[in-house]
Amino acid sequence: MKNRVVVKVGSSSITIDGTINHEQLEKLTTQIAYLTRKGFEVVLVSSGAVAAGLGRLHWERETLTLPQKQAAAAVGQGLLMHRYEQLFQCEGLHVAQILLTSEDVSDRKRYINAKNTFQTLLQNGIIPIVNENDTVAVDEIKFGDNDRLAALVTAVVEADALLLLTDIDGLYTDNPKENPDAKKIDIIEAIDESVQKMAKGAGSKAGTGGMATKIEAARIATLSGATVTIANGSLPWVLKRLFIEKELIGTKFLPAKETMKHKKQWLAFASKAQGKIYIDSGATQAIHQNNKSLLLAGLRNISGDFCAGSVIEICTEEGLVIGKGISGLSSGELRMLLKEETLPKGVIVVHKNDLFIV
Repeated sequence: MKNRVVVKVGSSSITIDGTINHEQLEKLTTQIAYLTRKGFEVVLVSSGAVAAGLGRLHWERETLTLPQKQAAAAVGQGLLMHRYEQLFQCEGLHVAQILLTSEDVSDRKRYINAKNTFQTLLQNGIIPIVNENDTVAVDEIKFGDNDRLAALVTAVVEADALLLLTDIDGLYTDNPKENPDAKKIDIIEAIDESVQKMAKGAGSKAGTGGMATKIEAARIATLSGATVTIANGSLPWVLKRLFIEKELIGTKFLPAKETMKHKKQWLAFASKAQGKIYIDSGATQAIHQNNKSLLLAGLRNISGDFCAGSVIEICTEEGLVIGKGISGLSSGELRMLLKEETLPKGVIVVHKNDLFIV
């Protein structure tokens, strides 16, 4: 056990009336410092840049254009990091700012570089503070991707646990603000369709994410082998109670029974496909049920232009996406081979070790 945890704090937990909630921020940093003194390595994924910037600029969120939101993020990120640095310095700790976009993790080399950077920081007792690069990352502002970002960071750093701090107490059977009979769920053993249906529960005004994004984050992180907890960030000493005293707080998602290897985690959740290939039913069965590599003989069509080593989507002849993989050949090479009257035998298009099946 590495005692390595990722803590994601939402805007609603560290801002108030559109400005930084200094009291909550101090409580959070005090708790993280306490964990580090107990031998934990902590990565902090912090929202709040947009909200902090809006407060400084006296702008109203509801009337802003996307460029204005991104400008607010640029202002707010500096304010947020300055305060984090001050607070952690009082605890004798150094911090490092890491701003990421999806492109930083979709490229395999950049993903590995990020992994090495995190590893170096943690080995030297430095607390990485991560945020989506709101100034350029359109998707984050539209979809609240910091929950997903936290899950991907959990996979990158091979953390034991992910804690999603928000302003609600956990996952409920229904929206507790609308249904007084809604019950909080303490433990989720597996994320299935019934769990995803519960994600219509309460969301937050300050941020852009809701319970649905947290469930998706939990799915990614549990498949990486981590335990995930959704809890209320305003609870006193929530980090100590959860990680030191092992108290059951919020909703806990247990690690998946079958976890993914790191390369397949990247393929499944971080990589972006550069093209598509379409395969017949025999090839579908071979890779889906028999854990075989995808051979040229099962290939029927190709879409897009891609190089050898690119990530591609694998589809049935009808167009249903059934997986992703790293192509061993370029689209041009594959098209040339398909034109031959007799296909060469044993040519591997995607090796089974480079294959993720949905």
